[in-house]
Amino acid sequence: MPSRSGRSTAPSRRPPRARAGVDVYLFPAVVGGGLGDIEEVLAAGRELEGAGFRTVLYRRAGRPLPRAVDGPWEWPGVERRARIVRQAPAALTVAPAWGISAAPSRDEPFGRGGPWELESGDVERAYGPTSTIHVSLEEFARTLGPAAENRERLREGGVPDRDLGRCLRRSRRAGEVDQFRTAFTRYREFERPNVLHLFSTFRPAPGFAREYPEAVQTGPLWPRRFPPGSAHPRSAHRPEWVWYASPASAERVAPEVVQGLADSDPPVRLYIRTERPWSATFPPDRVEVVTGRLDPATWHHRFAAADVRIVTGSRTLLEAVELGGPFLYFNGVLGEGIRRRRHRPEKVAALLALARAAGVSAALRRDLADFARGRRVRSVVHRAAAGTGAWARFPRHLRPVGFRPPYDDAGRLVLAVADALARSPTDALGIVQRTRAGSPL
Repeated sequence: MPSRSGRSTAPSRRPPRARAGVDVYLFPAVVGGGLGDIEEVLAAGRELEGAGFRTVLYRRAGRPLPRAVDGPWEWPGVERRARIVRQAPAALTVAPAWGISAAPSRDEPFGRGGPWELESGDVERAYGPTSTIHVSLEEFARTLGPAAENRERLREGGVPDRDLGRCLRRSRRAGEVDQFRTAFTRYREFERPNVLHLFSTFRPAPGFAREYPEAVQTGPLWPRRFPPGSAHPRSAHRPEWVWYASPASAERVAPEVVQGLADSDPPVRLYIRTERPWSATFPPDRVEVVTGRLDPATWHHRFAAADVRIVTGSRTLLEAVELGGPFLYFNGVLGEGIRRRRHRPEKVAALLALARAAGVSAALRRDLADFARGRRVRSVVHRAAAGTGAWARFPRHLRPVGFRPPYDDAGRLVLAVADALARSPTDALGIVQRTRAGSPL
């Protein structure tokens, strides 16, 4: 008998008249290290299930789910199954970075398959490759070409700015840019004609499209958890900030955040959610540190009610943008002193570019950029808490630019692909090809 999963076990919310034609299989997993990879798959699942598609969490009998998957998540209504039961002529799977999480193993170095390779293969064999589309949700805003990726590899690896040019020239002469291009194409499985690679971001990158024509750039996969502009107004009494402090280096900058709030009037309470215990101690009447995972509904209510949110990664960033209202971004830093550098800065870089295009003031953009670098933290926090100057004009509606529907919204695009497959259940390859070309579906 199938079981249903909600926040792990709530009943399905699928409308009585479910859409026919496509069975949807969700393959959530942690790919990069953060839990956002799981939430992104579930967000796509909620989009599809809410539209009436049958959604399934299929795992072979005797195989435990990948790490962190069976936890307090906001699941769509899914059928849990240990064997495939076809109810439609076609299938659509959703996985984070399919080439890493669900592609089959290869007999070569670095050829080990992902945690969903067996189940993904079972789905394709059951429905056939021309009736199966694998949706691959790639990392948000990571749309760098090979040369830029090579530069970022060296920068994050600790090469100082003064040596970066020389190291880049040596790297190019050694053929490392071409090696990256080849490896990225191979291990993302771009050559597979029924895999649809979605790279969501705020603005399309033409250079990335030229380098990787199989990659489909889209607008964000929105959480759709908060109605736009539903952020609460600043509190008239005890205001509160919330911080999703998942980077390990968050603990290093936390004292400066607390100091920046010290003179707030009225006093600001800081609620910190972290995935690991902290050794730092703070005044309990001003700061609360909560370790571990929380009930999603409790967290989302607190997140929405906060006066200011400090976010990280991509999912909480998109939640903050969706809500509207002031926020800060911190995805971690590496190194110390003059060698301090941002960890994976492409998301905040994409946000700042979007803000510049939207006419956001240079002062506010500078504060956001400095906080993300772990610089001037105390003064930035102080200004944000006061809510004056540039912070009084924090943009409430930042939306992606440069896309046309449905490519402007990854969730809507996935839904359009599923609808197209339902209409033509043996045309998976053609649908993927048209989507890669940016054609109407």
